[in-house]
Amino acid sequence: QVQLVESGGEKVQPGGSLRLSCAASGIIVSINPMGWYRQAPGKQRQLVATITSGGSTNYADSVKGRFTISRDNAKNTVYLQMNSLKPEDTAVYYCHTGGGIVTPRGFDTNNYWGQGTQVTVSS
Repeated sequence: QVQLVESGGEKVQPGGSLRLSCAASGIIVSINPMGWYRQAPGKQRQLVATITSGGSTNYADSVKGRFTISRDNAKNTVYLQMNSLKPEDTAVYYCHTGGGIVTPRGFDTNNYWGQGTQVTVSS
């Protein structure tokens, strides 16, 4: 069973930094696409950053140059380093994988989400 558990969200002042973690089980992050999404109150969930099995990364325009997605293969964990945070970054951040992943049970086309972690940027 694929499980994603996020942590690291908290309240921070504008200009501050946070690192979110996504601990995965049931999959190997180094061979599967992983991503971070966020959802602000009253808005749709939006893509923040993705990392492919080959290590290629992609970012939303609004976070380019400020956020960095990475993974630690030994810990089977994906990170989102967020710098120069702005009030508009306030949202619940979700870890995601799916749509074509390799699991111990075989190829899986389901989408999997973590429970989310709240990031609040406010003075």
